[in-house]
Amino acid sequence: MTDFGYTLMTEQSGPKDLVEYAVRAEAVGFDFEVMSDHYSPWLTEQGHAPYAWTTLGAVAQATSRVGLMTYVTCPTMRYHPALVAQKAATLQCLADGRFTLGLGSGENLNEHVVGQGWPAIQDRHGMLREAIEIIRALHTGELVDHRGDYFQVDSARIWDLPGQPVEIGVAVAGDRAIKALAESGDHLIGVEPDAALVDAWNDARGTARIGERARAIGQIPICWDPDPEAARRRAHEQFRWFGGGWQVNADLPTPAGFAGATQFVRPDDVADAIPCGPDLDEIVRHVSAYWEAGFTDIAIVQVGDQGQRRFLDEAAPRLLEMLRAAAP
Repeated sequence: MTDFGYTLMTEQSGPKDLVEYAVRAEAVGFDFEVMSDHYSPWLTEQGHAPYAWTTLGAVAQATSRVGLMTYVTCPTMRYHPALVAQKAATLQCLADGRFTLGLGSGENLNEHVVGQGWPAIQDRHGMLREAIEIIRALHTGELVDHRGDYFQVDSARIWDLPGQPVEIGVAVAGDRAIKALAESGDHLIGVEPDAALVDAWNDARGTARIGERARAIGQIPICWDPDPEAARRRAHEQFRWFGGGWQVNADLPTPAGFAGATQFVRPDDVADAIPCGPDLDEIVRHVSAYWEAGFTDIAIVQVGDQGQRRFLDEAAPRLLEMLRAAAP
């Protein structure tokens, strides 16, 4: 069965609105909700970047059924892994076992703010692998001392542990990331609908194959609006950064950098990549690329804060019905 999620996108909405959207998304029938963890929006026009963990705590108390997930947190620079272990354990207690810790190697946009520079990709992979080792050790409840290549932990213990362990999803893109990180995670988080990524993950792990005990979790932006032109304008204003690809998006440091990199991107270019307008059949066609690639969980990003309530009230119930009818 394919599960469908709703993205609580911190770059485009304030914290109180995100909690409201979380409640509405649960009510209309989404299976899970993911939240981005950003210090800065991609573009100035998006205009928001509330603290994800505080907001997720509020969402955990305001909802009762949906799964919750960070999509994704970087546990290596802006946050020390010992602190991520504590935050994840506390959130799992609040969520009564509904939380999955989604982790990734980060983006320069968010991590450079602590003044530690921006490591090369092989170092970021090594840092993430070691961070996950620390998080898992702390989630045993034992006293942890750690001296590694990147991190030190002195006499640390998590005192409030949930009854249900925190499972970890790991964001990967390409063979190098799979080789470095597949053994560290319980679930795959993918940045594009690539069947080769799912196959490589299964081959690297040998156990907990996707579709059995492991999940492959993807995300896709849409811009639903009864007015196609309004949807195209909003998608271009809010999401033109999306077309740069992961390698570009991971390395640019500021919204000004993304503005410069996307200054020649046209509305038509964005609309070619993101379904814009009222056509739910077109949205289903775009989303189907993920389940055809073997993904088990797909989160929908409705672009822009403007129109979220209308999307959730008017389009989402019918869209979920159509997606579930079409998906395997």
